[in-house]
Amino acid sequence: MSILVQHISKYYGTQKALDDVSFEIKPGEIVGFLGPNGAGKSTMMKIITGYLPPSEGQVLVNGLDVTEHEHAVKVQLGYLPESNPLYQEMYIEEYLLFVSKLYPAAGPRKERVAKVIEQVGLVPEIHKKIAQLSKGYKQRVGLAQAIIHDPQVLILDEPTSGFDPNQIVDIRNLILSLGKDKTILLSSHIMQEVEAICDRVLIIKQGKLVADNTAEALRSESDKGTEVIQIEFNAAVAGNLLRTISGVKNIQKLTDEQWLVEASRDKDIRPLLFDFAVKHQLQVLSMQKMKQTLEHAFQELTR
Repeated sequence: MSILVQHISKYYGTQKALDDVSFEIKPGEIVGFLGPNGAGKSTMMKIITGYLPPSEGQVLVNGLDVTEHEHAVKVQLGYLPESNPLYQEMYIEEYLLFVSKLYPAAGPRKERVAKVIEQVGLVPEIHKKIAQLSKGYKQRVGLAQAIIHDPQVLILDEPTSGFDPNQIVDIRNLILSLGKDKTILLSSHIMQEVEAICDRVLIIKQGKLVADNTAEALRSESDKGTEVIQIEFNAAVAGNLLRTISGVKNIQKLTDEQWLVEASRDKDIRPLLFDFAVKHQLQVLSMQKMKQTLEHAFQELTR
């Protein structure tokens, strides 16, 4: 195994940040780590990387206990923390060369630095100090330092934070490329990103692991018993009126005229929606059943 987490708990005083969490990530897997803010994701990642000790339990990385073999584990790990601390007054190339010297050399360091700079798309900014970079390019520098020593395991905490949509696609493709011969654990609040990249998804809630499965399996599980209808009317509709329709469990406003309506699967509410429109002198411009999303599954498991 690449990462084996066994019965990890973490206390901050009387507060329990992690509660008996166990999971395994095999070589070559890209696994998404999801949870609401404060659920314990970053704490778990810091424990895996050896930056925080667990209160209880054990973490093995490539068979090495993180607590007992901290230095050896860190050589095999690449870590991009959520805060992404960088030396702002250093030039990009200077900083990455400095970081590379913290690890055993796997070849000429300058050649490795040049390769990584090209790999993460930093070439256009190479002449700048880190302080002069946009947030997105600073994040690229953070990703570059995580892979500079060609580690077997990558821990990425919000890797696309600060990126515009085009940059997200670039980094997503880079992570997929890295995942061909590395084990990757990444956290993200962007569900589409997790669905596009990850082989498996872990979901944590209040320090407890509540799901460990593929995105498809989680979507299918959340699909049982309910369905979601997207409907558009020709005029604005009050949400409290939609809630009065028999069988409606939840609603979500897209615009004043467009709504997502969640209902029990055992009752087709589409005729009731048409009756609602007639009663309130509205026209239905469109109506369609929606496939359940990972976001919906996440909400079901963590709300």
